[in-house]
Amino acid sequence: MPSKGPLQSVQSSEARRQPHLCCKERFAGVDVCVCVKGGGHVAQIFAIPQSISKALVAYYQKYVDEASKKEIKDILIQCDQTLLVADPRRCESKKFGGPGACARYQKSYR
Repeated sequence: MPSKGPLQSVQSSEARRQPHLCCKERFAGVDVCVCVKGGGHVAQIFAIPQSISKALVAYYQKYVDEASKKEIKDILIQCDQTLLVADPRRCESKKFGGPGACARYQKSYR
């Protein structure tokens, strides 16, 4: 489970995807602390870089100028699109007449 600590302590190489590696010189003075709740271990690991990327874009929009924000956003999307765009897939809800979302109970004619 991700906890407070250095990024090097995380075992998974996928977890070490760092959004600030795409544009190192711009985020050199930024210190980030992330707290995650909910979901599983892997979901939390994937949520951390995404939240950092979104926070950096929001920071540039609010405290710097719009052109810099657009430039940062383009760099991050070029680096990895999943850093700014969430995966919208969710579990389809169960419907009546069957055991699940799409499966129906078997019909007998005799």
